[in-house]
Amino acid sequence: MPVSLALRGRHTDDAAADSAWIRVVQTLREIDLTFSTYRPDSTISRLGRGQIALDDCPAEVREVLALGERAEQESGGAFSVRLPGPDGRTRLDPSGVVKGWAVDRAARHLDELTATDYCLSAGGDMLCRTVRPGAAPWRIGIEDPSDPTRVLAVVPVLDGGVATSGTTHRGAHLVDARTGATPDAVASVTVVAATVTDADIDATAAYARGPDAATWLRRRPGRSGLVVWRDGSLAVFGPSSD
Repeated sequence: MPVSLALRGRHTDDAAADSAWIRVVQTLREIDLTFSTYRPDSTISRLGRGQIALDDCPAEVREVLALGERAEQESGGAFSVRLPGPDGRTRLDPSGVVKGWAVDRAARHLDELTATDYCLSAGGDMLCRTVRPGAAPWRIGIEDPSDPTRVLAVVPVLDGGVATSGTTHRGAHLVDARTGATPDAVASVTVVAATVTDADIDATAAYARGPDAATWLRRRPGRSGLVVWRDGSLAVFGPSSD
């Protein structure tokens, strides 16, 4: 997936910025080696095949799976890291947790850049930080799932994570874990939360819940964002977008 970084402030084009970026990319690559479901030799693939036990995995794997279990409970089972596969068997896939979690984890290197705001994006999930007094918020565009060249809304974010779940770019890869089916009521869900981990999980969970995506999100503390329904109508929750 594409990964990009925007910097504002003291360190934007110097050795400190270059060093931080190198460490961000290195961290993301290490996470991919552990969690990629596309790599047969990754830790998560081997765990899913039963070749190793959970106790044999790094602590990060247990942390991610624990986040997935909590999300499954909070979403009423719509979100899960154990999804029904096409052959009827359950497959281990923590992707709905890992992407946001990876952005939060990699961004720690950017926090070392003094007096520097940043926006780190991986596959469209973003972490925004604004540390300079009086600096303007980052302005995050929410695309139209029926026409990705069109921006539906712009969300100002000073500090927090932004994540969007939908099928526009990757097809019907999102399913309700309770049924194994892709919901047809929702076109996309964008969530703003304190962390990208929370935003990513809740965007995926809300999409999986289908018709009650917006109702469920309105009960989630500290969340705001936008649900785009399949018929093109919108549901805003939390602070309104401009």
